[in-house]
Amino acid sequence: MPKAKTPSSTPPKRTDTPAKNSGERRPDGIQSIRRACEVLETVARSPDGIGLADLSRALGLHTSTTFHIAKTLLTLGYLRQIEQSRFYRIGRPLFALASAALDEVELISAARPVLAELANATGETSYFGVMSGEKLVVLAKHDGSGSIRINDRIGNVRPLHCTALGKVMLSSFDPEQFETFLLETELPVFTSKTIKTVEQLRQEIAEVRRCGIAFDDGEVSEELRCAAVPVYNFTNQVIGSLGISGPGWRLSIPVLHKNTATLQQAAERLSSELGGRHPKRPAAEPQKKKNA
Repeated sequence: MPKAKTPSSTPPKRTDTPAKNSGERRPDGIQSIRRACEVLETVARSPDGIGLADLSRALGLHTSTTFHIAKTLLTLGYLRQIEQSRFYRIGRPLFALASAALDEVELISAARPVLAELANATGETSYFGVMSGEKLVVLAKHDGSGSIRINDRIGNVRPLHCTALGKVMLSSFDPEQFETFLLETELPVFTSKTIKTVEQLRQEIAEVRRCGIAFDDGEVSEELRCAAVPVYNFTNQVIGSLGISGPGWRLSIPVLHKNTATLQQAAERLSSELGGRHPKRPAAEPQKKKNA
């Protein structure tokens, strides 16, 4: 009789094993992208650059993992490395991407909800102004809830030396740029409270830099009071100024100062939307300026 076949001890080969490139490892790819983004964000928050050890520590990653991610980003140009210190800095391609995202339409889109919240919280008209060449232009606004509203249109040009929005922008000028402005720009007088001299303006801008907030107490129109603070972009440079304005009888000095915390919080939200961060300043009461 023929012998019956005994079952083989070797299991049959599986034919349903997923291929290497079938997408089974996709979560690892997502994790790599997330880590690369975290590397870029951490480096971007380090204005003087950051070394490999500190970068790994900040991310909670092994040094070799951080090194390989950074090496890839260096190859792509999204990171660069300082030759002497070997610190990592943000590469130029990222600035091009960020600049493309921060055109006028994007700025207005980011500012509108913040302006609406600020106007609703304070009851006063809120503004967002940016520099256009050597002029400050109101890019967006939101009317307050008060019965009397300010008739000021989007696109209006504001003087720099005597408006809260303008003083904020002057405070962001580097020393050479500020001195050039003082030499080449006239200081037109609108009211008895308008800053009239270069020395007055120097003192005023020094105070704005110290406090991080600017005021206009009837300097353009005797009936109006305003306050403004800086807004920062992804390079932590001042990209614009956010402010509120209202009639002096309603927006008294105590009320104006009371609203500064709300104004600062709104500016921080807008800066965050644009990838920036507000520098930490010690609390300081604005000093009274002396007008001649």
